[in-house]
Amino acid sequence: MALNVNPSPLAAVSARRRRLATLSPRHRSRDRGHRRSPLLTAVTGIVLVYSLVPLVWLFINATKTQNSLFDSFGLWFSGDFALWDNIVATLTYDDGIFLRWFSNTLMYVVLGAGGATFLAIIGGYALAKFDFPGKRAVFAVVIGAIAVPGTALAVPTFLMFSRMGLTNTPWAVIIPSLISPFGLYLMWTFAAESIPTELLEAARMDGAGEWRTFFLVSLRLLTPGIVTVVLFTTVATWNNYFLPLIMLKDPDWYPLTIGLNAWNAQAATAGGEAIFHLVITGSLLTIVPLVAAFLLLQRFWQSGLAAGSVKE
Repeated sequence: MALNVNPSPLAAVSARRRRLATLSPRHRSRDRGHRRSPLLTAVTGIVLVYSLVPLVWLFINATKTQNSLFDSFGLWFSGDFALWDNIVATLTYDDGIFLRWFSNTLMYVVLGAGGATFLAIIGGYALAKFDFPGKRAVFAVVIGAIAVPGTALAVPTFLMFSRMGLTNTPWAVIIPSLISPFGLYLMWTFAAESIPTELLEAARMDGAGEWRTFFLVSLRLLTPGIVTVVLFTTVATWNNYFLPLIMLKDPDWYPLTIGLNAWNAQAATAGGEAIFHLVITGSLLTIVPLVAAFLLLQRFWQSGLAAGSVKE
């Protein structure tokens, strides 16, 4: 009796290499040429330059003193290298209020973005792997929530929180950040594709409960999707501006976005130019954690992209 054995990924790769070896140089170059696109490469390069120029400008001007900043306001170094002095001045200005804003932002990210990620994980997993009445209605509500911009909900949220007495408190920023319709939808679709139903059934037949199956089996398969949701919710909470603007009045609860905007408004007044270099240096320090997070977590994205690239 003949056995139908599916080829392994290594066997598929070896077969492709043997096929390429039998081709003539002209056909081999034509086969590989399908992967190259000069137009796409050029467009990608333009987008890369467009994205990096503001960061380069920010770093270069953060290294300048207050006087050289206005003398040569451009994309090149001038004067003394004052980056470390500017960092110290930014962290110590006004009794270290920048560090206070930084800790507030971390708190909003850990509680708000962390909570949003957790709710998106368990909600998306349940919607993907369990059937219940009204599932289509839930899908419609999630898609509709994604289509509604957050700024449209800011004023109704403020009125509701004002009646509850929660304005000008950290909860006015944390509680709305717990809801991420896009994160829920992303985990829903990712869990539906990455977790085989047969694997869950095998775990249940072995006597594992639903929570044990989720934490020991499903959670590992959801890692790339979890990292994606973490990054999206972290960036959204870190850069959140409009909601804290209308919810908070006490500068001690400001996040970095509102605090730097207050410094920028002060720098625009007469005699406030002396702190303009603090605004630039503070903006540079603000984006460093986000860049570090992307660089540290990109390997999970790469593993997630490669997970479904070969079908056994």
